[in-house]
Amino acid sequence: MNTNVKRILESVEKGEMTSDEALLLLKSAPFEDLGYAKIDYHRSIRQGVPEVIYGAGKTPDQIKGILSSMIENGQDNILITRLSKEAAAKIAKSFDITYYTDARIACYGETPAPDGIGKIVVATGGTSDIPVAEEAAITAERFGNKVVRLYDVGVAGLHRLLAHKEEIMTASVIIAIAGMEGALASVIGGLADCPVIAVPTSVGYGAAFEGLSALLSMLNSCASGVSVVNIDNGFGAAYQASMINHMEAKS
Repeated sequence: MNTNVKRILESVEKGEMTSDEALLLLKSAPFEDLGYAKIDYHRSIRQGVPEVIYGAGKTPDQIKGILSSMIENGQDNILITRLSKEAAAKIAKSFDITYYTDARIACYGETPAPDGIGKIVVATGGTSDIPVAEEAAITAERFGNKVVRLYDVGVAGLHRLLAHKEEIMTASVIIAIAGMEGALASVIGGLADCPVIAVPTSVGYGAAFEGLSALLSMLNSCASGVSVVNIDNGFGAAYQASMINHMEAKS
């Protein structure tokens, strides 16, 4: 992955930055203590992606303080996940954010152009899984990936999925999102030649146990190459998918 460290070193090599300027960037304080949060400014250098704000449990004022600190330190592409519509409205009075209601995500800054090696397909079993899918899709797009959405292609009507074989077979990574028995991940895993990240959702009737049934089904998938994240964790699936889609060969 072209991390910020590599970009800094390339800038020095090209003469676009002095070694002293590069040293200052690399040795700057790795975090700032706001009292209620410690902002990790080195995360983008270490991992290629800046820190993401988890909105649940934080007050709008706390989020505004974190946003202000991140912006002041040069972060121009910021993601806030699990943010309520009411909190987003209060934050929007102070910051120019875009809020996605289904995904419960707010974004500050422009969506970057895709620079991954291929495309990420986000597929859902049903329409009820779309909120988790949108969390995954928007996260992946904000991390510089081309995303293809295939919604409501579950195994209750298998022909709906098979109508999209080309998208499935040309993907770099597939995120398969489903509740109830969670069978979608196994079916896609049997068709695709790329990694499949399964996301169980809390969609389903009583014996679905709020996603536990789908989680266990996905963990026991007979298809090779299927990994599983936590229930309703669209963000975590997108983060992993983006890392895969930005991999470079390491000698």
